[in-house]
Amino acid sequence: MGGMFLSVFDIFKIGVGPSSSHTMGPMVAAACFLETLRSSPFQPAGLRASLHGSLAFTGVGHATDRATILGLAGFEPATYDADAAEATLATIRATGVIEVDGLPPLAFDPHQDLAFDYGPALEGHANGMILKATDAQGDVILQETYYSVGGGFVLTEAELAAGAAADNGPAVPYPFASATEMLDMCRSGGKTVADLKRANELTRIGAQALEDGILRVWQVMSECIDRGLASEGILPGGLQVNRRARGIHKALLAERGMNLTAPHTINDWMSVYAMAVNEQNAAGGQVVTAPTNGAAGVIPATLRYWLDHVPGATPSKVSDFLLTAAAIGGLVKHNASISGAECGCQAEVGSAAAMAAAGLCAVMGGSPEQVENAAEIALEHHLGMTCDPVKGLVQVPCIERNGLGCIKAVSAASLALRGDGSHLVPLDACIETMRQTGADMSEKYKETSLGGLAVNIPNC
Repeated sequence: MGGMFLSVFDIFKIGVGPSSSHTMGPMVAAACFLETLRSSPFQPAGLRASLHGSLAFTGVGHATDRATILGLAGFEPATYDADAAEATLATIRATGVIEVDGLPPLAFDPHQDLAFDYGPALEGHANGMILKATDAQGDVILQETYYSVGGGFVLTEAELAAGAAADNGPAVPYPFASATEMLDMCRSGGKTVADLKRANELTRIGAQALEDGILRVWQVMSECIDRGLASEGILPGGLQVNRRARGIHKALLAERGMNLTAPHTINDWMSVYAMAVNEQNAAGGQVVTAPTNGAAGVIPATLRYWLDHVPGATPSKVSDFLLTAAAIGGLVKHNASISGAECGCQAEVGSAAAMAAAGLCAVMGGSPEQVENAAEIALEHHLGMTCDPVKGLVQVPCIERNGLGCIKAVSAASLALRGDGSHLVPLDACIETMRQTGADMSEKYKETSLGGLAVNIPNC
């Protein structure tokens, strides 16, 4: 895409809850720092970390501190093992030492060496962190600033200043950096959005590996729904939020054969699939960024709704759905943001709804113009949505919001399919509006828990 090829596997990353930018990003940054340390000439003896901006304000609720420590201990989101993580954290707290492959034992006391800086955010992005290595005397010998820019993507200070990490891979056949370019390429080549995305992906990966990888993403999404529907209890974090997906699902199954349900009950099916995912995310379970953890339920719920409730749906089109969704997600990330700390929830659930609407429209036979229209309708009606999580947890209003995002996505796709693709507001204009709205939005409403619902709930 211009010079900014974003793979479907960059948009859909298998990871861990509760937050892609506040849990996965710091873990990835810490892993990068370890690699830098391994290749440096220095002999480190200790580690230090400081969290800034949104990472500090809602860091504890998002387990940013845990994620940073675990990243420094060698854990990575894609291969995260919860039991091993707990054991490692306990060892580090008891010994004050981190032991990782390829480096000497490193002194690290979580209470002293991990700082939450509640002052002004670092200049580059609302989610900033500084990692340091020290020598035996405690002097800093290596330091790097990282920014977690949303969806688990991480950039160093230098990469951010240079305009993001360079894409040094081979040129792609369809380098679209806007929806207008994407539609032009679809028209001139007689191709679908998924065709363009697939052709671009095949410059980096074999056809079988691409298909297997996409189906693996869907498998993790689908299993996450199933685990969420089967689990009960109270979510961690202190808000005493009850898991609701299992109870709602049981009631829906019981009503199914009674022919007494209202037509709008289908909305409850959509919502329960999304809520199942986001309850899993809130509990720190395995989820797929889609495009973020906070919005991880919208796309799986829309896809499950299509497969299980829409006549004519077939699993053979799952890759078309996800490739189409990834193309839209790439446009939003390239031209605006998918980070709640940067643009509010419009950038998370809004982006996810646009992606889901595009994917659903595509697999239901929509033209590229209708697909673009579906994405625009879904995003347009999330414009201005704030990110104000109560107590900094990805629970209220986030879990239900994913259900409503799925409902909007399905409605947007359906409306687009009723038209011929022509419409007043282009997707590019809507994405740019989202970017501007996010830039103008008060910091209180961008994942700091300093405004909105977060300050109007009595027990917080």
